[in-house]
Amino acid sequence: MTIDHIDLSRIDLNLLVALDALLSERSVTRAAARTGVGQSAMSSSLGRLRALFDDELLTRAPEGMRPTPRALALAEPVRATLRQIQFLVRREEAFDPRTVERTFTISLPDSTEVLLGPTLLAYLRAEAPGISLLLRSVDRAHVLQEIDADRIDLAIDLSFRGQQHHKQTLLYRDTYVCLFNAALVGLTPPISLDDYLRFPHVLTSLKETAHGVVDDALAALGLRRTLAVTSPRFLAVPFLVRVAPVLTTMHARLAHLFADALGLTVSPAPVPLDDVAMAMLWHASYDDDPAHRWLRTTLRRLASQPGRLGSE
Repeated sequence: MTIDHIDLSRIDLNLLVALDALLSERSVTRAAARTGVGQSAMSSSLGRLRALFDDELLTRAPEGMRPTPRALALAEPVRATLRQIQFLVRREEAFDPRTVERTFTISLPDSTEVLLGPTLLAYLRAEAPGISLLLRSVDRAHVLQEIDADRIDLAIDLSFRGQQHHKQTLLYRDTYVCLFNAALVGLTPPISLDDYLRFPHVLTSLKETAHGVVDDALAALGLRRTLAVTSPRFLAVPFLVRVAPVLTTMHARLAHLFADALGLTVSPAPVPLDDVAMAMLWHASYDDDPAHRWLRTTLRRLASQPGRLGSE
């Protein structure tokens, strides 16, 4: 489509900055603070935006300001446009991780934080000391909205079901194994299916339900297990297993880390379980951001070296 320069010149492109802030914050006060202008100036921008798009864009609601369908449709194109403008006008410089100053907010499960966190931190302090991390627990129900609102830069979890503007790539694959205190259960690997079902289990479930992939696999065989404890925290599980005659089934990399640290025993799971795939998710507008791209590449490289994870 041919650009109508005269028509476009009549539009204050700063309004797009205001619109992005308003849609992200859903508050005139917070949007004003985010863009460094006064509340009255942001209110004026909202009025001009309503006239420009012939739509209310944001309406008052009990929980704050609610975007209209038109505003929701504008959110992603506006964010992508601003990101492209930012890349266009930014002075091109060779990216040097040793001198960049930036904080990345990453959403991830505690299990992945234990595996990748120590190795990543040691690498950043040595190679990119100006990069700091703000780590947050992954919220599967709202992770896509948080990516869209620019509240998190990167999410790590099981494969995501994103939209076209969400990019994701495989971070690493893992298998499932069984973890237990051999002195308390009197078992040596490899354990049998009968022994696996003879002892109660500890389950980690972020859904707060007493059901997991093991239960699905056992149900396919017409079997079921007894659960002693269900917890949403991966880090609590090995300490429960260490003091009681129970078993747990978890990702192999994490299990070996806990076994080495706490004197526990690892055995192949005696029930067929699919491998687990951990993925990284980010907003497409960050695809060409040099620091963001460097961080993604670094994470993939570190995750491809299972012997190093958690060992720093």
